[in-house]
Amino acid sequence: MIRADQLYGLVAEFESADQLLEATRRTREEGFRRFDAYTPFPVHGLAEATGMRHTRLPMVVFVGGVIGALTGFSLQFWAQAVDYPLHFSGRPLAAWPAYIVISFELTILFAAIATVVGILAMSGLPQPYHALFNVERFQLASRDRFFLAIEARDKRFDREDTRRFLESLGSSGVFEVEK
Repeated sequence: MIRADQLYGLVAEFESADQLLEATRRTREEGFRRFDAYTPFPVHGLAEATGMRHTRLPMVVFVGGVIGALTGFSLQFWAQAVDYPLHFSGRPLAAWPAYIVISFELTILFAAIATVVGILAMSGLPQPYHALFNVERFQLASRDRFFLAIEARDKRFDREDTRRFLESLGSSGVFEVEK
């Protein structure tokens, strides 16, 4: 038995994706909010069942692209019109149509960098250690088993009640997870 201050939560093991999906729906309906499901492959409908919200990643990518476009445009403008202006044959100092290619390329570059950084930051990666790695059977989550973990910091969490609830979902085992 793990001490209460050392308990991360409880994890239940399921044999099929359908069992996990139904268990996830019932967990959400029961009022739990701090839980997650782990599968060896994507399961259609699982994100909705867990109550995942929309991500802010598209806004991060858009802002990165705008910053890239402004950087490309302003860098070329500064170089041609401010730092080293060349006055010849009536050409304007700020010939903006020539800036389009570099501005476009920097838009793509900055958006791509913002995407990678945003994904890593929003998903909490890299994460070389997680408390669920302490459960020996959890290694099967990358092979052929499905897991539903409820965190101890959930408002509805009670060790015994949550264990009984997870067992009632048809799980093949419920395990305590140490921090």
